[in-house]
Amino acid sequence: MNPWINLNALWKIIVVGLLAGAGLPALFAVGVRALNPPARAGEGTAEEAAAGRATAGPLGRAVAVVCFAVVLAAIGWGIFIIVNHG
Repeated sequence: MNPWINLNALWKIIVVGLLAGAGLPALFAVGVRALNPPARAGEGTAEEAAAGRATAGPLGRAVAVVCFAVVLAAIGWGIFIIVNHG
């Protein structure tokens, strides 16, 4: 082991960085995508399909709420950590 590099701390930083840096934006994107499903043939009116105004069903809304709640909780936790330990 190299005394200059703390491998235990390094892998923790990498994991948290990947989760917060890529995971939260990806989860937010899943939530946005769940709110705006693609228009399928036979669903809604022709004008809604042409304008891209298809509405999300109850499952899509539930998925979006969960995704946004997790992202907001992570943001709140980050602020809490900064305020109390900074």
